Amino acid sequence: MKIAVCSSEVVPYAKTGGLADVAGALPQALEKEGEDVIIIMPKYKGIENKFKLSKASDNVVYAPLGKKIKVYFIENDAYFNRDSLYGTKTGDYKDNLDRFSYYSRKALRLLKEIKFKADIIHVHDWQASLIPVYLKTLFPEDSFYTDMRTLLTIHNMGYQGIFPEVEFPRLGLDWDLFSVEGLEFFGRVNILKGGMIFSDIINTVSPTYSKEIQTKQFGFGLEGVLNERKESLFGILNGLDYSIWSPETDKFIASTFSVKSPEGKLKDKEALQKICSLPINKDIPLIGMVSRLAEPKGFDIICEGIDEICRMKVQMVILGTGDKKYHEILTRIVRKYPKAVSLNLRFDDPLAHKIYAGSDIFLMPSNYEPCGLGQLIAFKYGSIPLVFKTGGLADTVNKENGFVFDVYNKDVLIETIGQAASLFQNKKIWSSLVKNAMQLEFSWGRSAKKYLELYAKAKAR
Repeated sequence: MKIAVCSSEVVPYAKTGGLADVAGALPQALEKEGEDVIIIMPKYKGIENKFKLSKASDNVVYAPLGKKIKVYFIENDAYFNRDSLYGTKTGDYKDNLDRFSYYSRKALRLLKEIKFKADIIHVHDWQASLIPVYLKTLFPEDSFYTDMRTLLTIHNMGYQGIFPEVEFPRLGLDWDLFSVEGLEFFGRVNILKGGMIFSDIINTVSPTYSKEIQTKQFGFGLEGVLNERKESLFGILNGLDYSIWSPETDKFIASTFSVKSPEGKLKDKEALQKICSLPINKDIPLIGMVSRLAEPKGFDIICEGIDEICRMKVQMVILGTGDKKYHEILTRIVRKYPKAVSLNLRFDDPLAHKIYAGSDIFLMPSNYEPCGLGQLIAFKYGSIPLVFKTGGLADTVNKENGFVFDVYNKDVLIETIGQAASLFQNKKIWSSLVKNAMQLEFSWGRSAKKYLELYAKAKAR
């Protein structure tokens, strides 16, 4: 099967979030399944300085990924030669509609230029959502595109690509498409909505999240569209790249370990306590967090209950940055409980690895989480996830491998932490929990097979 993956960011070439990880890992897993895969993305500033690029055609260059995958870069310095991908600290770039409509049209034309007659065009998020729209409206008479089908993956419903009505003509579409049945959304243009309507299949990054986004609470105004297309909506969990995240080979941790030889984890805990200036004590449960410090990640209820948590016999290590108010609250808490909390307000990949390896409990009380990778990494490192029951967290964490609370408030969070801290003292039960977690497998190979099933569904339409 010929598959063209279209994403605005792809690891290792450009990244702002988890979208790039998926767009870089899934194609390589599909290639291992024997599929013919290419990737198409914009050429951002600096890529040519970091990677060896070859000329493909006018305004298109490419670089390798995996064994034989070509990553094609759409060039346009006016649109993409900028310091950031989508905007600055003051907000999104004002011409993002022009930037990504150009990318979408050029991506489709590129397929014909390089004679890649794709069976499936797999588009990701709003930045590529015009591709299914253009395929069915601008190219219906061109036989090259006749049998192509599209799959749209929604990584987070909160990002939809919404623009003023006055910008609609810039898309080059008939005004008839600016309607409730088309791209109109409360008097504005909604690019993700267009992708949802025109794609053959829609999926999101966990089975539970695919159901949640059909509700008013999680649908961000598009739950009606998703309900209309529910027969074409699916959920597939993201995979995890075990070449990066494995305690058996991790170069950042003090001592490697495995499910068969778990002894090294105690050394990693001691090393983490030392690095974070916490009392070295193997018998006190160490709670780790690697997260954006924001309300959707649960920091509202964490900060409401942080005094009570710190008075429990636990330690906490927090890594990440986010909202100023949470920075300030947690900074005060560290001053008050220096032997209980270590706060690290920065991005620090080596420390993140050390936290996964050295923690006993990994805290993810997100009030919504489309998939979540933190709990998957924590499983592998034997750090037991403690999560709120939502999205991908609900699909992966249960009483056999972690702790789950289903009422979102600080009292239930504190109660669940207390239960985990108490169980930690029963070494036999805790060791069994750790073993269960470490034996779980969430590879991209498994996810790739499920995507191939969706591609087959799309081809049958």
